Amino acid sequence: MREYRRKHRTNTYWLALLASTLTVGIPLAATPVTVRAQQQQQLTVQGTVRDDQGTPLAGVGIAVAGTVAQAVTDAEGRYRITVPAGAHQLVFSSIGYLTQTVEADRQQIDVVLLPSSQDLEEVVVVGYGSQTKKDLTGSVANVASKDFNAGLVGSAEQLINGKASGVQVMSNSGSPTAGSTIRIRGGASLSASNDPLIVLDGVPLENGGISGNGSNFMSLINPNDIESMTILKDASATAIYGSRASNGVVLITTKKGTTGTLRIGFSSVLSMQQQQKVADMLSPQRFEQVIQEQGTAAQQTLLGGQRTDWVGQVFQSAFGTDNNVSLSGSVTNAVPFRASVGFFDQQGTLRTDRTDRVTGALSLSPTFFDAHLTLNLNVKGALNNNRFANTDAIWSAVAFNPTQPVHSGSEAFGGFYESLDNAGVPATGANLNPVGLLEQETHKSRVGRSTGNLDIDYKFHFLPALKAHVTLGYDYAHGEGENRIPASAANAYTVGGSFNEYAQNTQNRLLTAYLNYTAPLENSSLEVTAGYDFQYWSAKSPSVIYFNEAGDVQSTAMASDQRHTLLSVYGRINYQYGGRYLVTATIRRDGTSRFSPENRWGTFPSLALAWRLSEEDFLSGSHTLSDLKLRASYGVTGQQDGIGNYGYLSIYNRGDDFAQYRFGESFYRVLRPSVYVYDLRWETTRAFNYGIDFGLWGNRITGAVEYYTRKTHDLLANVSVPAGTNFDQTATTNVGNIESRGFEFQVNATPISRETLTWEVGFNATQQHTRVTNLSMVEDDKSVGSYVGPWVSGRGIQILTTGYEPNMFYVYKQVYDEQGKPLENVYADLNGDGIINESDLYRYESPAAEWFLGFNTQLTYKRWTVGTTLRANVGNYVFNNTKMDLGAWETLQYVPFALNNLHSDFLNTGFRARQYYSDYYVENASFLRMENITLGYDVGRIAGSARLRLGAIVQNVFVQSKYTGNDPEMPNGFDSTFYPRPRTYSLSVNLQF
Repeated sequence: MREYRRKHRTNTYWLALLASTLTVGIPLAATPVTVRAQQQQQLTVQGTVRDDQGTPLAGVGIAVAGTVAQAVTDAEGRYRITVPAGAHQLVFSSIGYLTQTVEADRQQIDVVLLPSSQDLEEVVVVGYGSQTKKDLTGSVANVASKDFNAGLVGSAEQLINGKASGVQVMSNSGSPTAGSTIRIRGGASLSASNDPLIVLDGVPLENGGISGNGSNFMSLINPNDIESMTILKDASATAIYGSRASNGVVLITTKKGTTGTLRIGFSSVLSMQQQQKVADMLSPQRFEQVIQEQGTAAQQTLLGGQRTDWVGQVFQSAFGTDNNVSLSGSVTNAVPFRASVGFFDQQGTLRTDRTDRVTGALSLSPTFFDAHLTLNLNVKGALNNNRFANTDAIWSAVAFNPTQPVHSGSEAFGGFYESLDNAGVPATGANLNPVGLLEQETHKSRVGRSTGNLDIDYKFHFLPALKAHVTLGYDYAHGEGENRIPASAANAYTVGGSFNEYAQNTQNRLLTAYLNYTAPLENSSLEVTAGYDFQYWSAKSPSVIYFNEAGDVQSTAMASDQRHTLLSVYGRINYQYGGRYLVTATIRRDGTSRFSPENRWGTFPSLALAWRLSEEDFLSGSHTLSDLKLRASYGVTGQQDGIGNYGYLSIYNRGDDFAQYRFGESFYRVLRPSVYVYDLRWETTRAFNYGIDFGLWGNRITGAVEYYTRKTHDLLANVSVPAGTNFDQTATTNVGNIESRGFEFQVNATPISRETLTWEVGFNATQQHTRVTNLSMVEDDKSVGSYVGPWVSGRGIQILTTGYEPNMFYVYKQVYDEQGKPLENVYADLNGDGIINESDLYRYESPAAEWFLGFNTQLTYKRWTVGTTLRANVGNYVFNNTKMDLGAWETLQYVPFALNNLHSDFLNTGFRARQYYSDYYVENASFLRMENITLGYDVGRIAGSARLRLGAIVQNVFVQSKYTGNDPEMPNGFDSTFYPRPRTYSLSVNLQF
């Protein structure tokens, strides 16, 4: 090997010399070696630089710290440099090696540089254990806290948005009470859940929200307490979680205490949010002009004398703050601990929308018996208070007559202007005053949640290679709330107001126990893990009684008691030979109470192989290629979420107030059967993954390339059933298959790393394609598929069809005139029969993007840091329902007593009637979004040991897109007056003691 290095060192000299111009004085990851000495006069230093094998290194950069003096070693590793008077240190750096700093206190200084491979030794949390990066065989992405997205972050998943290939995080709306949709490789199912499994400190959490917190499931975890988030993507990495891992796994590790002196941290973020555009409607002046020119005399009489910006009336500048205090250290140097308290408060840009959260966390990590016994106790709590705004006010604000005032001047209906009929009451079918919808309704909730776990880890004294691990975990939550609408409100005057209270209790209990044995073999190693899991979930809600303002019962909703249990046994083998050949094999067997005894158990195996070529003799001497690993894996995962808890049982529910039977003088509610399918079974996904991990120039550049294929069988889908065969028109059953494939690329680089200047860059790209291969209980060549998605004029606007992408838009092909203007009710006769009917509908584009791109960069100069994160989607389409539904003359007036505003697109099309299914409204929504831009300044020590850092952050900086709606990133690809995501301006303070 030494002969190989001598042979090639001259060839690499000029490349190293060029690289050294960027790396002179670069502290890649060094542990400086210093010996203090006094130097008052100019000194000439010379010497030789070698690697740990004694081979001279060419092109090593030598810099005099604090000066511009530089030098480079020659082909024999020799150098000579003059150290100016007053300078004391030399910095030796080269791509692929740890930077070393030495005192310039003598004329002859020889240096040995060690390879820079620490990032490969970084420990990454995986299912039921941890591994170093170099030993990973599956597709795993890890995002540490230092790489999290900055700014006001209300929910944990937003920390990693745009940071990892194959991972998409999309906020469901601009409300601070809204959650996010997380997709790993697009999801593997249709009707069942596509959410990944979330594991918090070893405790798998139940997906979904709790009453009073909407879908914002992750918001009860304080982002400031999170140390890292690991995403398991391929079947090899996820199969250890078996029945819940088809859609990937997100492992959240929270911060722990360390030994040493007490450390105190304080951080505060103050923010202001601005509402972004909603829909492009006619201004009050243009609206009045159109009515005067094209409206009837009756319509012209409905014009008011005001100029009201209804959107401006319902939206506001919103203020927020996030404050956190933490203490960490150790008790008597034996019990490391960390305790934290946080307070988060954020207004919504939609008036009356608000949330606040108080969190607390405690972590204890004592060890006993010479570190043979380790305990980790984690307890977290959160108290959330929400007020939910009525988002119907957004549609009403967009559509309301802009020439009418906000207030009527009378006391009726709370003093808000309403469109009244001849009886002096709000006209049926007219839009209600948007400000009244917000201010006259009170929807509040209170949610408390506590999660915790006790990990017991014991290395047997008689055999330290054998370890027993037990985790006891829990996740309890209680949510309650109330909805109140006074009798004076226009939307409740017919029933005399409305009031109801609701509540829900959820619990999640976990027992995990496994044995782990690591056998040190000659030139190889073997690790074996075998374990057992028991997990129980329940969600209980009492009945809900709806009252009017006078206290009269209007209706009731039944109580609910949902529960299910999962039992599991699993095993894993990790074997590596010579540090080059790696094998991982796992198997898990799950039993769920959601399926009948005949179908209750499922088996989920996986196998992964990896070859570290960089450890082979023919590559180990390369200074350019520092890491190269080939990976391949196959695995089977399952799905049983998103189908309810008793889908295979015949359940009878009490009928409502309109389903009663008379016996004598009394009426009794009847029992009605619910739909069920007894032979429900596991939805299974079989996936292959092929990957390459690489590192260049001492891992100055690192990255991975992935290609995967995935087939899901026995889809749990809600489909139509033959008439008379069940108790509903549709049922969730196992039917059909889908296939998906994808390509992922991720690279992280440090192009510049000098003593005072560092530049870091990250880029990722993901390509995804999904196709339905079967989706019918009975073969029917005439079937067009199953309508899905939001309803438009009586049916879903999207469709599932065998042989096509899921959820494609099912629309007519619009015909245009010579000037490019769409012709009303003129569509292409695609089947050529001379008739335009449903047979001419066609599948056009998909809401799912073909490519997802992410880019982040950070530049640090001395104490200043500036960074940004950008995301892009390419190939996603959105149905602009707001434009369709408000862009035709017929939408101007539904009832004789009120006018509605028109979308400005009416001026382009002149449509008299709505074109419900025209592909004119299916728009290309590809976009580039600057997620954030940050500026930070490290003030340094300000008093004693206190350090201060200041920052400024802008989030949702801009969006570039051809889409004409308010935001091209739409849940389900359907835009109907979406609650816009705000732009956020923040200032941050961080103090460490």
